[in-house]
This record gives sequence, structure tokens and C-alpha cells, in this order.
Amino acid sequence: MNAIEIRNLSKSFRGMYAVDHLNMTVPVGAIYGFIGENGSGKSTTEKLICGHLVPNEGEIKLFGRDYTDAGVRVRVGALIENAGCFPNSSVWDNLMMQAINLGLSDPAGEIRRVLAIVRMEDSARIKFKSCSLGMKQRIGIAMALLGDPALLILDEPINGLDTDGMRMMREILVEITQKYGCTVLISSHILGELEKIATHYGIIRQGKMICEISAKDMDGRARVFASLKTKDMSGAAAVLRAKYGNVREEDGYLRVYDEDDTCAIVEYLLKNGHVISEIRRNKIGLEEYYMELMSQQSAKEEA
Repeated sequence: MNAIEIRNLSKSFRGMYAVDHLNMTVPVGAIYGFIGENGSGKSTTEKLICGHLVPNEGEIKLFGRDYTDAGVRVRVGALIENAGCFPNSSVWDNLMMQAINLGLSDPAGEIRRVLAIVRMEDSARIKFKSCSLGMKQRIGIAMALLGDPALLILDEPINGLDTDGMRMMREILVEITQKYGCTVLISSHILGELEKIATHYGIIRQGKMICEISAKDMDGRARVFASLKTKDMSGAAAVLRAKYGNVREEDGYLRVYDEDDTCAIVEYLLKNGHVISEIRRNKIGLEEYYMELMSQQSAKEEA
């Protein structure tokens, strides 16, 4: 069973498709990275899943049931845009209002549970307006976790966070899936951070799903390359192209694509009078994979 199954989903505004016959599958237990440029339809899709918008057509199933089913709706927690908290109320009081609204049988106990998950046990009495951006994002996640949902939908929760904030957010999201068995759908523009935790990806463009792939499959398909530095970069590049073909100078390094035998490259350059100061094996990461995919898609659209 999948946590989310979307088929032929569409939503238009004033005759323009924000989501255009989208298909999407999120396995149970996944951290699903939802990727796309601004205006691609990510937030609209998440709002449709949460029932905040009504689709023009298509089907949304959550855990095998229609997304409007009351029994499945209570299994969904979401943080879209902001936490919707009262600024002059404390963290505890904001969570208590939400817990009462949800009709939880032990609101105080549930609040203590979610505050522990988001590492804010000692911040319960702070007013929301006095919290940092990172704290506010974690409060929003705590709100979404009230009632122990099986599916958590997060819209850009790591944007604007500093390094420590992003690290803490990664730890929280991994714990939510591994310890509590929650499936997470997360959109983000910070692909380097997303790559550290996501198990699956969905890449959307102009409201259409361009690619769905597991992190494992993407790693298996990723192009390998050797990156190196030498004193005479242009001379070394000319020598390398004579043997290896696809050689580019990028980000201060020479990249030899589709080749990761660093020993052979070092030996070849030494024979041709070039001493390497630095060399390592690499694979194309999520950001480069995404940019390459977008470039290919743009070329198709222009053809």
C-alpha cells in the first residue's frame, strides 16, 4: 500500500493549470522530496492533498482510501506556508488550542510528546513571537504531529534556516519516519539538504510530474566523474580531452566525466608533464541531476 496515490490530478485558476494531470506515488514510510521551481505546482498539489483546495479532476488516495474519507483525514498532519500561531500566546498555549480543537483525549501528554520530538521541551512557555525562525518551523511541525499522524506534509520547512537549524530539522524528520513510522512529503529548494534524508523524489515542472525516482535508483543512474586540480588547468584539460573526451572545467576543478579511475588519470597526466595537486571520485548529486533533467525538458519543449 502507498501513503499517497494521485492519478490524473488537475487544478486550474482562471483557465491556467497550476496542476496539470499529475500522477504521483509516495510509498509508506518514505521521505519523499517534492522538487520543482517556483510556480511549478508543489504547494498547490500539497493543498489539494490536504483538502484545502478542490481539484477540477483526478483522484487522490491516502493509504488506499479516498482523501475525503474522514477516517483517513485524521491520519494527516500538515505544515503549509506557516504554523498559524497566535504571536502573543506561548508555545504551549498555541499547541493546547490545537490539541483541544482536534479533540485529543490527553492534550497535555500529547503536547509533551511532540515538544520532545522537535527538541523544544524547555521552550514551552516562550511566546511564539519571541521564537526564532527555526523554532517557529519546529513549532509548526509539532502542531502537525499532534494526534500522531501517519502522513506528514511539509511545505519548505528548511528554507531560511541556518546550518544548525537545518541539521536539527534533518534529525527530526528522520526520527519521525524511523521511530514513529510516519511518511513525510516535503518540498524544498535546498536540494543539498534534501539529498541527505530523502528516500524518494518527485520532480514537477509546470504542474506536470517529470520524474519519480527512488534515491537508490538515482544513485545507481548518477554519472560518475573524477574532479582534479593542477597548476596548468587549460593544458591538462587539452591532454585529458585527447584520451577521455568529456572533460570540463567547473567550479575551479577539471571534471573527467564517466571515468572514476583516478590512478589511471594521475599516471596519464604525469606522463604528459602535469602534476595533480588534488583528485577525487564523485557522482552527480541531486542538484546537478535536477538541473540536467530541467535542461533536457526545456529542450524538448522548445523542439
